[in-house]
Amino acid sequence: MSKISFLVLCLATYLLTACSTIPLTLHNTENLCATFKEKRGWYNASNATFKKWGIPIPVQMAIMHQESHFVADATPPSGFFSWLGFGSSAYGYPQAKDETWRDYQRKSGNNSAARDNFADACDFIGWYSQISYKKLGIAKTDARNLYLAYHDGHGGFQKQTYNQKPWLLQISNKVANRAQLFQQQLSACSLQ
Repeated sequence: MSKISFLVLCLATYLLTACSTIPLTLHNTENLCATFKEKRGWYNASNATFKKWGIPIPVQMAIMHQESHFVADATPPSGFFSWLGFGSSAYGYPQAKDETWRDYQRKSGNNSAARDNFADACDFIGWYSQISYKKLGIAKTDARNLYLAYHDGHGGFQKQTYNQKPWLLQISNKVANRAQLFQQQLSACSLQ
């Protein structure tokens, strides 16, 4: 093999390896129909969660969109506090913290669940929202209040801690609006 052939082979191998490690991102996270057409198994996963927990697909997806924008290995932005060791353990599609995720695994029986697995993330959101429905009386279609309970925890929601966070109230309205938009998109979508 000549030196040029060897260099071309090395370069091709490097490029193939580099390209295979580039994270796959969705082309259109703003349109639920486009998302489900691109990621064919995601509709089935979110529909299974709807059948199991009763949380509508657009509500699940609006929460997940807000938390991670559908990025499997999403982590919170790092900053001064995370540098000091006070960062959040939130991770994955649902941005669930370690302790809450372990609680989900134990109580749901899904011990091998992973936060970077889309189906597991859907199930987690459904499970958590089902608790919000039972414990707090939040309607399963109420994306705004389900998100507030999701973000501040059930105890925080009961204490209405979100009222001291105008930014969170704005975000919860965004989640509610996105759930409505996702419902409209899903209604006009053919996923067969």
